[in-house]
Amino acid sequence: MNPWKPSGVLGVDVSSHQLTVDWRAAWNNGARFAYVKATEATSYVNPYFNPQYRGSESVGMLRGAYHFAIPNVSTGAQQANYLINNGGGWSPDGKTLPPLLDVEYNPYPSLGNSCYNMSATQMVNWIKDFSRTVYNRTGRLPMIYTTADWWNTCTGSSRAFADHPLHIASYNNSGAGRMPAGWTGYDVWQYTEHGPVVGDWNQWPASINALQAFARNNAASPAPPTTPASPGVSAIAAAASRTPGLGATTTGVVCGLVRGGCYQKFQGGDIRWTSATGAQPTKGGIRPAWGTTGYENGRLGYPTRAEECGLTGGGCYQRYEGGDIHWAPASGAHPTSGGSRPAWGHPGSGTGRLGYPTGSEVCGLAGGGCYQKFQGGDIHWAPGVGAHPTRAGIRTAWANTGYERGSLRYPTGPEVCGLVKGGCYQNFQGGAITWAPGVGAHPTKGAIRTAWANTGYETGRLGYPTSSENCTTTTRCTQTYEGGTITWTPTTGATPRYNR
Repeated sequence: MNPWKPSGVLGVDVSSHQLTVDWRAAWNNGARFAYVKATEATSYVNPYFNPQYRGSESVGMLRGAYHFAIPNVSTGAQQANYLINNGGGWSPDGKTLPPLLDVEYNPYPSLGNSCYNMSATQMVNWIKDFSRTVYNRTGRLPMIYTTADWWNTCTGSSRAFADHPLHIASYNNSGAGRMPAGWTGYDVWQYTEHGPVVGDWNQWPASINALQAFARNNAASPAPPTTPASPGVSAIAAAASRTPGLGATTTGVVCGLVRGGCYQKFQGGDIRWTSATGAQPTKGGIRPAWGTTGYENGRLGYPTRAEECGLTGGGCYQRYEGGDIHWAPASGAHPTSGGSRPAWGHPGSGTGRLGYPTGSEVCGLAGGGCYQKFQGGDIHWAPGVGAHPTRAGIRTAWANTGYERGSLRYPTGPEVCGLVKGGCYQNFQGGAITWAPGVGAHPTKGAIRTAWANTGYETGRLGYPTSSENCTTTTRCTQTYEGGTITWTPTTGATPRYNR
């Protein structure tokens, strides 16, 4: 047993290893809050969860549920839903702590190395998936339990979760020590696994009133010291006075962010300030979407203006140093940045044929490409070809070829309409796709496309293609058209044949 106790509010965390817990003894030894293991992966529920959870509450403790992550067996969303569906929810009753994600060293050799055989990018994306799901279902960001060494190794020192409460594991009697990347302080410190009563023992470094406010979600974690000399203090106060819906402050002004930034948290959001961007509020659905990019540490950087609403479909957007975030009731909030953003449009977009984004930009495609989904189609970008949208029938035909991995590869320009009979076409690196009413969308490429071009494309006797190229062997390919066919063989090349 470790008899040493830090100052602050003490707590305990337990699992099925502790079986029946003497909660009164824990209370008498100073514990005022508890985290109880609820689930692991999507295959295990703690059989003692209900009596442990209710037992801690029965003696007056604040309590919350935690999930032990096994990131390489199912998605973050699946494991978050499993936690919430098995007792790990949250309510603003003042006694329920936010859900806790325990993500740390892999205890199962059969599941890989200490990082579960996952890359840092894969791990960060998994945690984001878990966090988004918890937030969408409960309105709270999960607390993250980890160690500095595991976090920095397995997430690549990710700073994307600095807005999440931190439960740091560091067993010693002299302080929590080094923080994981992204955090400057902790919310809960697990200081020993040998407390005065069963379970691991923890410390909340502020008052019980602050912990109760944290549980209600109307006060933030203990904040680093304010820097009152910063010009950000007065700028943030001015921005707060002209921003409805923020509610009361929950922290002082905290400075020391990247590029000299400061922030202050409110019940309904926060305000970030730098000398270059001024003081800008973030709130509502846009703020958590910004959080998934890493806040000011991510690719979007700081906000450069306040949220603006009144867009098509009841949408809103906010501009950032590195792009925008658009929100609409039907699509949610998603950032646009990088190569795909100029192809979509300017801030305030959402009125065009693509509509609003429905997901974030995804990279790692063939040739270093990226794509982003929108209500009405996609935008694909790749080095050397730029960013171009695909939509409707042409997009479906391209999908049937294998998208950028297929023979057509990436689009090289936008869809062009106004052809005869109301047709449209779009060029790709490996050919083109042509669409017309009544015949649909079909790709043309290689020698057959060249032969069709020589007949005058859709304005010639062959008209529009009515099928894709069909190769019955490696030495014979045919494509049908409204007015005939084109057949290719190695000996004859591509030869048109017209219908009579």
